[in-house]
Amino acid sequence: MAQLAFQQAAIAGSNIVFTAADAAGDTVLPNIEGGVLVRNTDAVAKTVTVVVPGNTRFGQPDPDVAITVAAGETRLIGPLPQELADPEDRLVHLTYSNVTALTVAAISI
Repeated sequence: MAQLAFQQAAIAGSNIVFTAADAAGDTVLPNIEGGVLVRNTDAVAKTVTVVVPGNTRFGQPDPDVAITVAAGETRLIGPLPQELADPEDRLVHLTYSNVTALTVAAISI
């Protein structure tokens, strides 16, 4: 599992560097002005899951958020508020259905 560092957007433009998605998942600091760009260059869709910690007021686990990234698509997932952070490590956790041809970049606006 790798922790993604935010890359800052700039008025003059930013050169976004993508890294391979980690098969064990990735983490990122919560950021209400940031998100994760997910680029799928494979021929099949992938699912990115934002793991949501905690329970509902009825004691049931809060549902995770699953995002489908179609073949050839780049999706921005965010913002990533503090409520999505795991209380133990204070990071937002992402998992992937498959990491073949899947790259990610954390972006802060």
